[in-house]
Amino acid sequence: MKKYFYLLSLLTMSTYAQTQKDTTKSKHLEEIIVTSNKYVKNKKAIAQQVETISQKEIEFQNFQNTADVLANSGNVTVQKSQQGGGSPVIRGFEANRILLLVDGIRMNNLIFRAGHLQNSITVDKNSIENMDIFYGPTSTIFGSDALGGAININTKKAKFFSETNKRFSGNAITRYSSANEEKTGYFDFNYAGVKIASLTSFSYNDYGDLKMGKRKNHGADYFGEREHYITTQNGVDVLTPNSDKYVQKNTAFKQYNFMQKLSYKQDNGTLHNLNLQYSTTSDIPRYDRLTDPNGSGLRNAEWFYGPQKRLLSAYTFSKDKAFIGNDLKLTASYQNVEESRHNRRFGNYNLQNRIEKVNVFALNADLKKEFTNSDVLYGIEAYYDDLNSTAYSNNINTGEIKDIDTRYPNGKNNMLRTDAYVTYSTKNNEKTSWNIGARGGYVTLKSTIADNSIFELPFTSVNQSNFTYSATTGIIHNPSKNVRLVANISSGFRAPNIDDLAKIFESGNGSVIVPNKDLKPEKTVTTDLGFTVKSNNRRFQFENTYFYTRMFDAIVTDTYTFNGASTIVYDGSTSQVLANQNKGKAFITGLSSSVKAYVIDNVLVTANFNYTLGRIVNEDHTYSPLDHIAPYYGKIGVNYEHKFFTLEGYMLYNGKKDISDYLLNGEDNEQYAPKGGMPAWETYNFKASSKSFFGVTLYAGVENILDTQYRTFSSGMNSAGRNIYGGLKYSF
Repeated sequence: MKKYFYLLSLLTMSTYAQTQKDTTKSKHLEEIIVTSNKYVKNKKAIAQQVETISQKEIEFQNFQNTADVLANSGNVTVQKSQQGGGSPVIRGFEANRILLLVDGIRMNNLIFRAGHLQNSITVDKNSIENMDIFYGPTSTIFGSDALGGAININTKKAKFFSETNKRFSGNAITRYSSANEEKTGYFDFNYAGVKIASLTSFSYNDYGDLKMGKRKNHGADYFGEREHYITTQNGVDVLTPNSDKYVQKNTAFKQYNFMQKLSYKQDNGTLHNLNLQYSTTSDIPRYDRLTDPNGSGLRNAEWFYGPQKRLLSAYTFSKDKAFIGNDLKLTASYQNVEESRHNRRFGNYNLQNRIEKVNVFALNADLKKEFTNSDVLYGIEAYYDDLNSTAYSNNINTGEIKDIDTRYPNGKNNMLRTDAYVTYSTKNNEKTSWNIGARGGYVTLKSTIADNSIFELPFTSVNQSNFTYSATTGIIHNPSKNVRLVANISSGFRAPNIDDLAKIFESGNGSVIVPNKDLKPEKTVTTDLGFTVKSNNRRFQFENTYFYTRMFDAIVTDTYTFNGASTIVYDGSTSQVLANQNKGKAFITGLSSSVKAYVIDNVLVTANFNYTLGRIVNEDHTYSPLDHIAPYYGKIGVNYEHKFFTLEGYMLYNGKKDISDYLLNGEDNEQYAPKGGMPAWETYNFKASSKSFFGVTLYAGVENILDTQYRTFSSGMNSAGRNIYGGLKYSF
C-alpha cells in the first residue's frame, strides 16, 4: 500500500509544481454537475462526497457493461460470482445496503439480499447519460437502503429541436472483444420536434466463455484454472476435461435491452415525460457454484439464473413555478422484475427451479423553492412492492414434476414504504454554505405461507411495521478561491425486507430460522471530513475525504425463542430456534484521495487511492473482521486528447486481502480465494479513439496487457486476461 500512497504524493507535488508554472494554456478542469431525479447542482455546492462518470468517459472507456464501468473508475470495487453479474461495493457496503437508482427511481426492491447482486448490468451502458456515485448515507434524499451510498444511473433523454438543431439524429455502435468473443450492437434514434421529442434505443450483447490470464501474478501461485466441467451425455452426468484450462467454461450468456423515451413540452414551463425500459437475458450460469468441489469431482451439475427480466414504465409531470414559486415534479412508476434460480447436484437428475416475480408501484412528488441565497427541496414518496414466489423440480430424464420449498414464503408478500423529506441548502456564493435535511417514514411488511404442507411450520404469517428516519448536516467553507473544506454528518437506514425473512426455509445442524416481527431497521451514522486544493489556473486539483461510520442494529442470526420455546418441531424433527435480530454493531473508516492535473496542454494525469477498514464490535468489546471490506485500490492514468483522437494509458491496482482479515463464513467467499487470501494485483491498459469522417468514431484498446491471472476480492471467478477490443460508432 505504501508504494501507491507515495506515488500519489509524488504525483501531487510534481503536477502541482508543473501546473503552477504553466498559466497560459487553455485546458482546465471542468466543473462537475451532479444530476439526480431530485436536483441538478454543482458538485462544489454539495457537502457529501460525490463522483460523476460522464457519457463522454463511458463512450471512450468502452467497457462491456455498466458494472465494468464502475469497477474501472478506480472509485468503486465490484464483486462477480458469474460473468453476468457485477455487485458494486461503496465504503464497505454492498447489495441491499447501498441503493441503486435508474433515472431517480429505486431499483432496490423487497427481495434485494445481503450477499451479492447483479442488477446493475440490467441498464445498458450505451444508453447512459451519466452516473452519480454518492458516498456515505444518502437516506435523507433517497430513502431506505442507502447505508453506504447510492448510485444513480441517468439514461439518455429525448432531445427537442432547440437542443440539437436536427429533426432526426442517432447513433449506431458495434464492438468486438477477444477475451470472451463479445459481440455488441447498439442503435438509438432521436426525433426532435419543437414540442415533441422521441428517443428509441436497442442493444444486443453476446458474451462467450471468459478467458482468464495465463501469466502468473507476482508473488502468487496460479489459481482458478478450469480443469474440468460437467456435461450431460445420454442422460448421465460426466466429469469432462477442459481442453483449455484458461477458458472459464459455462460463463457465456446473452443480453437484450430496449428503451423508449417520449417528451411533450407545453408553453407554460410544463413538461411531460414517458420512460419505458426493458432488459432480459438468456440463462446465466452461476460460475462459482459450478466450480464447488466434491471429493475428486464437482458438486453441481447445473446452477444457473434464468432470464433476468426488468421492466420499467414511468410517467413524469414537471412544471416550473407550479405554485407559490415552487418547481414541481410528479413521477408515477411501475416495475416488473423476474429472477429465477435453477440447480441440481451431480448425479441427481431432479432440477430445482425457484422463480420470483416482483411488482413495484411508486409515486414520487418533489418540490423545489428557490430563494435569493438558498433553496429548499422537499417531497413525499410511496413504494409498494409485492412478490410471488414459486418452486418446483423436474426430472431432466423422465420429465416428472414435483413441488419443492420456495425461496420466499409462497403466499402473499408485500411491502409498503411511505416517506417525507426536506432539505435546505444555502448557495455557494459566499465563503461558507450549509446543507441540512431530514426524512421520516413508515414501513410495513406482510408475508404469508399459503401451502404449509412441505415443512409444516408452526406459523403461517408474519407482519412487521417500523418507523424510519434519517438526517444530514454539512458545511462547506472556502477560506480562499483555491481551497475548499468540508464537514458532513449524516445518518442512513435500511428497513428489513422479505429477504431478511427468507431463511425461514433454510436449516442446518438441527436448527431452523423463524421470522422475528420485532426486527428493526439497520442504521448508520457517518462523519466525513474533506478538503480540496486547486491551482489558480484550474489545471490542478487535489481532493481528499476521510470518513468514519458507526453501524447500529445490524441484522445478525442468533438463538431465539418462538412462542416461549427455544426449540420447535420442524420437518418431523426437534430443531433449535434461530432468528434474525438487531444485535450487530460495527465501524468502518477509510480515506479516498485523488489528483487531476493538466501537466502540459492536452495531457491530463489522474490518480486515485481508496482505503477502507471495517470491524465488528463484539459483545466482549473485542473486534472481528467485517465482510464486504475490499483491500486498498485505485487507478493511475495519463490521457492525451487531440481534436481528432484520444489516447489513454492507465493502471488499475488492488492490495492483498489476507485470509485473517476475512469474515469467515460471511459474504467474503473465502472458499473462492487462494489459501492465504486474495493476492494483490495490478493491470496495465491502453485505449484509443479516433474521429475519422462522416460522423464515424473508431475505438480500440488492450486491457490487461500483461495477461495477468488475477481475481478481485470476494469474487467467484477470475477476471479477464488480455483483452483486445475494437469498435465503431456512427453518429448522424
